[in-house]
Amino acid sequence: MAVFESNNASIYYEDTGAGAPVIAVHGLIENTAYWSLPGVTARLAGHYRVIAMDMRGHGRTVTTGDNPGYDADTVAGDIEALADYLGLDRFYLLTHSTGGFAGARWAMEHSDRLAGLVLTDTTSATCPFPGTPEERVIFFEKFAASFERQTWEEVIAYAKRKPFPFFRGIAEHPDNGAMWDMALEIIRRGDRNRIAAFVRSFYQDPDMKVEGLRQIRCPVLVLVGEKDDLFIEPGRVMAEAIPTCRHVVLEGVGHMTAIEAPDRLARELLDFLAACPG
Repeated sequence: MAVFESNNASIYYEDTGAGAPVIAVHGLIENTAYWSLPGVTARLAGHYRVIAMDMRGHGRTVTTGDNPGYDADTVAGDIEALADYLGLDRFYLLTHSTGGFAGARWAMEHSDRLAGLVLTDTTSATCPFPGTPEERVIFFEKFAASFERQTWEEVIAYAKRKPFPFFRGIAEHPDNGAMWDMALEIIRRGDRNRIAAFVRSFYQDPDMKVEGLRQIRCPVLVLVGEKDDLFIEPGRVMAEAIPTCRHVVLEGVGHMTAIEAPDRLARELLDFLAACPG
C-alpha cells in the first residue's frame, strides 16, 4: 500500500508500469479502481507509468484535523504534491469528472509542467449545476444526505431507477449487468460519510474560467460520452477555449466512460498520448 503525506492527508496511490508518467485522478465516489477494474490502467501501463491516486475523501486516502481540505485548490495541490514526491518534473495528467474540476483549474496556471492533459466527462467549473447559491446549497445538502442514509447497494439500486445524469449510459446499455456490478465494487471502497462531507464542501464555483482555459499551453484531450448530458456542453466550451485541444465525443456512451467503454477509452488515450510531443 503506497501512501505519501500532503499537508494533513495520507494520499493513497498505485504506481504501475514504466515509461513517461501519467497521474490519474478519478471522480466523485470513485477511487483508483475506476481506472484499474475495467482494465484501463493495464492497457496504459503497457506503454506508460500510470500513477493513480485516491482524492481526499475517497478510497484509502485519509485526512486528519478539523479542515479535511475538500476543495478544488487543495485537491489540485495534492496532485502537484504527488508529482513532487515522485520527482516528476513533467507528467501527463488524466482526469475524470470531479478530478477534472481540480485538474483543469490547476492546469490554467501550471500547464508548463504537463506533457499533456486529459479531461474526461468533466468541466473547468467546480460546480456543474446552475442556479442561485442558495439553490445549490439546498441541492448539495440533499445529495450529501443521500449518501449518509443509504448503503452503497441502495445507492446503486436508486441509480438503476433514476440513472440521470451519471448512470444514464450504463442504464441504457443492453448488456449492463456486469457494469452495475463493477460500479458497486468501485464505490464500495469509499466511506459514505466522508463522501457526504466532500459533497457539502467541494462544489462551489459554477464559473468555467474561460480566460484561464485559454492559458493552457500543453496538448489537451477533452473526451465526453454522447449521453453524458451534464458535461456535453462544458466539453464543447473547453475544447473551443483551449488553444491546442482534441475534442472526442464517444457515441453511445454516458458519464462512466471507463466502465462503459474501457477499450474505446484506452485507444483514445493511447492515441492522444502518443501524439503529444512529450
